[in-house]
Amino acid sequence: MAGASDDRIEKQDRLAGVRQELGGAPLVLTSHEAVSWYLEGARTHVSLAGPPVLAVRVEAHGDVLFVADNEADRLIAEELLPEDAERVVRVPWWIPPAVAAAEIPGVPEADAAPQLRAARARMLPAERARYRSLGREAAEALTDVLAPVDPAETERAVAALIAAELIARGIDPLVVLVAGAQRGGFRHPLPTAGVLGERAMVVVCGRRGGLIANATRWVGAPVDEEPLLGVERAFLDASAPGARLDDAFAAGTAAYARFGFDADEWQRHHQGGPTGYAGRDPRATASTTDLLVANQAFAWNPTAPGAKVEDTMLRTADGWEVLTADDRWPSVEYEGLRRPVARAYGA
Repeated sequence: MAGASDDRIEKQDRLAGVRQELGGAPLVLTSHEAVSWYLEGARTHVSLAGPPVLAVRVEAHGDVLFVADNEADRLIAEELLPEDAERVVRVPWWIPPAVAAAEIPGVPEADAAPQLRAARARMLPAERARYRSLGREAAEALTDVLAPVDPAETERAVAALIAAELIARGIDPLVVLVAGAQRGGFRHPLPTAGVLGERAMVVVCGRRGGLIANATRWVGAPVDEEPLLGVERAFLDASAPGARLDDAFAAGTAAYARFGFDADEWQRHHQGGPTGYAGRDPRATASTTDLLVANQAFAWNPTAPGAKVEDTMLRTADGWEVLTADDRWPSVEYEGLRRPVARAYGA
């Protein structure tokens, strides 16, 4: 992991500041997003639905990694940096690592959630490189599956192909949603035996190196993309370094009425927000007041009945960089940014 050790030093400094703000006690990291962020993308799971198999106590004299004993050899050999492998404490499999890490008093992760989000927000060089690679490959997987897809294919068959393409690239398929023409009104359409039909939506959230790429693509009949792209642009324009997340959320949701949608359309589905080591970190609402920074990743996803746009983007000092992009996918330019449009069957 080129550059990972340099990134880790910066992360240690950031968490030293968090500990100082919280009184100087050790900080106990127990979630997938916090542990994987701190350990440079280490795979913290066995089951995608299960808890992490390790926890970290961040202390003044150094970090201590509490690792399930039956997972320790693999993690040391394949996941951890050499300096972390030297600080592993093996925990019997019947004791959750989070419990072992908390036996000595410290600050639990839940008590430092806003500070930890702020520590993760500004992505470092090695992280940005990993994210660019992940985003590109996730987008390529979508193109490879959907370019030749047939409207008679079932949602489940398409979901299976996408999951296989992601896994072949070392990407965990955390979310794969498919909605055929008969189910276009559902915002989180788990795949069924129904066929794609005239127009279909596919959504993926794929994780590799701890980071999550989020993207939505449409196939089939075209629609007027411009109104929803206008709403997305309102979210993007308001997501500038130094702004607050609740203000960006307010600017984007207010744009629905301006672009011809029902003014309350935003209430029917979440709108996305910052992303990275969690699908949304955090999901934006009117009460999320996180300060936005340069080199922060976002996945805004404005939606309306039968329409949605979503990509993972990096907000650099120079503007927006779309990470989940594949030049083979049809797109239009909207206010200086290439945005995906529906791909016609057979195109």
